[in-house]
Amino acid sequence: MRTRIVISISVGTLLAALAAPVCLPAQEQSARHDPKLPHYRVIDLGTLGGTTGLAYGINNAGLVDGVSTVPDGNQHAFLWHRGHMTDLGTLGGPNSIAYWLNNRNEASITSDTSTADPLGEDFCGFGTHLICFGARWNDGTMTALPTLGGNNSESFTLNDRGQVVGVAENKTQDSSCPAPQVLDYEAVIWGPKPTEIRKLRPLSGDTVGFALGVNNRGQAVGSSGLCSNTTVVGLQVGPHAVLWDHGKPINLGSLGGVQVNTAAAINDRGEVIGGSDLPGDSVIHSFLWTNAKGMQDLGTLSGDVISLGGWINNKTQIVGWSCDSNGNCRAYLWQGNVMTDLNSLIPADSKLYLMFPYGITDAGTIVGQAMDKSTGELHAFLARPVRPQGRSTNTAPKEVVAASSLGHVTKHNLGGAAARAEWSIRGVHADAPPVRIEYIDAF
Repeated sequence: MRTRIVISISVGTLLAALAAPVCLPAQEQSARHDPKLPHYRVIDLGTLGGTTGLAYGINNAGLVDGVSTVPDGNQHAFLWHRGHMTDLGTLGGPNSIAYWLNNRNEASITSDTSTADPLGEDFCGFGTHLICFGARWNDGTMTALPTLGGNNSESFTLNDRGQVVGVAENKTQDSSCPAPQVLDYEAVIWGPKPTEIRKLRPLSGDTVGFALGVNNRGQAVGSSGLCSNTTVVGLQVGPHAVLWDHGKPINLGSLGGVQVNTAAAINDRGEVIGGSDLPGDSVIHSFLWTNAKGMQDLGTLSGDVISLGGWINNKTQIVGWSCDSNGNCRAYLWQGNVMTDLNSLIPADSKLYLMFPYGITDAGTIVGQAMDKSTGELHAFLARPVRPQGRSTNTAPKEVVAASSLGHVTKHNLGGAAARAEWSIRGVHADAPPVRIEYIDAF
């Protein structure tokens, strides 16, 4: 039986809710004045000329990468620094996504090519049915990464050693795969040598897998399952959350459910975050897994029913999102065993509503996707921690600094014969509202 859990976010409904007078819960009111919590100055990173953008990664130098729609409606990977957004191009096809970048300024890219997939697959979820590859971007050059003999691959994150993790197809045709998928796929780690690729085998009894996160110790996390109940097209989800330690797969368990259990990120302390179904498989919650305590339920923000973890830094600060029963989502920051609405830690008159954070540095800078309250457009954002001003306030400055998206774009054509990633919404869409987050599994 095929189970489909769909959360629909109507931007119009959310805009109406934001425009209505509301009384914040006591916890959120107090958060604005809590000296123990960080407060933030928010920057709208703009777009590459389209209407939608999303930031996935940020390094210690303040470089941000992600994806934005371009004027023709396709989506391109970008690199942003100090108000300048640069189009990183593609591997010859119409679309690309940058998922993460390390402190060597290398970025993990997924891009389609100009070659039709001979099996008609849409492995990278761009809707083009073109062959796609994971790639490494460095100093203006995008280099495709090898597969395991199949046609396609995706790369998600990379560490400071230059190791990239993701998923690659092998040659095995599997009739249990949901159409249009034909081939099995395995979690892989590329590098640090340019052409090096190593399989990360699935748990015993599973046949497919993918890796979403990797730390500087080379430990990787993701999920494994069968081709019938695991997907990498759209949102990457599987039934078994996995940690690969020295290549050995370790089952991280679950919060009681059996359908969706996926590890999204791991810090250098070996702490893992992700999402896991509760008993009954109708609700998913963010989790924190540690070797000492196992998997812990992080819960949701007040009034919400589901949550998902996006990233964890080396100070055990976690960012993710929490959604109500109507699918309206808001960004959270989890630290010290407390989950706080990130919107309560930015100026109350901000033009942006923070929805989906995907990265947080050890300094506490956060990137992700926010909604412009006046237009409903979804843009990439950067939120920098600020020191409290004055004796009686602990709020961030009252302005939002908007980075010009068009005046500073430098486009690089990185096309070539050779040609997206988090645990995350799969890419961005030319038509921003409504946004749909889909968990698709067959059981």
